[in-house]
Amino acid sequence: MNEHHQPQAWSRPEATPRHIAIIMDGNGRWAQSRGLPRTAGHRQGVEAVRRTVRAALELGIPYLTLFSFSSENWARPASEIDDLMGLMKRYVRRDLADLHENGVRVRVIGERKGVDRELLAMIDEGVALTGENKALNLTIAFNYGSRAEIAGAARQLAQRAIEGSIKPEDITPELLAGALDTQGIPDPDLLIRTSGELRLSNFLLWQSAYTEFVFLEACWPEFGHDLLVQAVEEFRRRERRFGGLAARSMG
Repeated sequence: MNEHHQPQAWSRPEATPRHIAIIMDGNGRWAQSRGLPRTAGHRQGVEAVRRTVRAALELGIPYLTLFSFSSENWARPASEIDDLMGLMKRYVRRDLADLHENGVRVRVIGERKGVDRELLAMIDEGVALTGENKALNLTIAFNYGSRAEIAGAARQLAQRAIEGSIKPEDITPELLAGALDTQGIPDPDLLIRTSGELRLSNFLLWQSAYTEFVFLEACWPEFGHDLLVQAVEEFRRRERRFGGLAARSMG
């Protein structure tokens, strides 16, 4: 991903999602269907991440959030977790310079507790290096669980109430949203899940209140530019009412 990309000129740009979130599912299934170890699926999944970031830049999508590792994934076999952590380190080490060169701002949300210190240091370095970039806001949900995120925001506001900086009646949906990991990031317009599964799996539960969902049969290692365009085109056919009777502009 060395070259700079020109955004695609969409007709009706107001109907194009500003923020796309993706549950990257099906690495293991893709590998098993080919008689390969699950680790091979995870490695191909990293290639799909590279293709997708490149495609988001080409399509002019300002915000992309990828669900890379959930807080529930620690229940997987230790060997698979070790492989996933190694892949994350290699991705940061190998791709950070390219992301920075292409104007990608990296942000990581999720719990830091229990995560390898070396990996945390690499993540912090990447966040600091790319903090002023504006071409694409790439958020990686790593060791992330939405219920824990919401509970953490509630604890934060409760502590502020105890300290007297806010009153309980001051707590609004907007105030709680500002205490979430995703503070400052617009709610996703479109959420894509690969591999044919039809659930959110504890991902962006608060933020997805009015998100459009597109579920694809393809497994994550197959994902890239064409499937992203397919999902965006499906989104653009939807009429978003946000609980009202008339469609509302996203601008």
